[in-house]
Amino acid sequence: SQNIPGVGISGNIDGTDYMIVNGNYLTKQGIRFDKATADKWAAKGNSVSFLLQGTQVQGMVAEGDTIKASAKELISGLQRRGITPVMLTGDNPKAAEHVANLLGLTEFHAGLLPDDKQKIIADYQAKGNHVIMVGDGVNDAPSLAAADIGIAIGAGTDVAIDSADVVLVKSEPSDILHFLDLAKITNRKMVQNLWWGAGYNIVAIPLAAGVLSFMGITLDPAVGAVAMAMSSIIVAINAMGLTGKKIKNV
Repeated sequence: SQNIPGVGISGNIDGTDYMIVNGNYLTKQGIRFDKATADKWAAKGNSVSFLLQGTQVQGMVAEGDTIKASAKELISGLQRRGITPVMLTGDNPKAAEHVANLLGLTEFHAGLLPDDKQKIIADYQAKGNHVIMVGDGVNDAPSLAAADIGIAIGAGTDVAIDSADVVLVKSEPSDILHFLDLAKITNRKMVQNLWWGAGYNIVAIPLAAGVLSFMGITLDPAVGAVAMAMSSIIVAINAMGLTGKKIKNV
């Protein structure tokens, strides 16, 4: 068998070539199929695939997943944090719209090929946005690599995992919120430590150089060494506060 990105798969059984493809492929190839039934199934949130022998459709099947409650939690959590979630999918527009409505998404793009996803990410970045891409399949690998941060689902393909910066080992979408919170806390700690280190040096170095010696204010070298050590300890203790944060499964 052979994977055809954005289309489906092809294979040979007993000398006969078969393909399992999506509706977009059939439309582009001018192959007739029961579009009314396919649209009806897609409107219920299903992905509709077609078994193709040559140019003849031999059958069609609808597959759908139950949306995890944690997926809804993720979308609402992102929106509360001022982050705009956007769905990029190779599924047909009707199925994508159904899922978007269930999740409360206001923006989605459907019927995409891998290159289409990558281009959309580049467009967002060109407008000055920072983009996080979440994916789990072979088709998502280029987009995961192109995004500012790529997050792979642990149960996904090896190609997607290798292309990502972060892997969700428990495959829970809501863990993305924990990751974002950890990143925010870490950034805050870094800023605090930088300000502390800069503040100490701004005060201590001039004193050690004798800038205020004319006023009788000097810094003994031994005291300066102890103060420097204490400054480093304070920075380390502040950073260790991250270990107490309950950020799980990331």
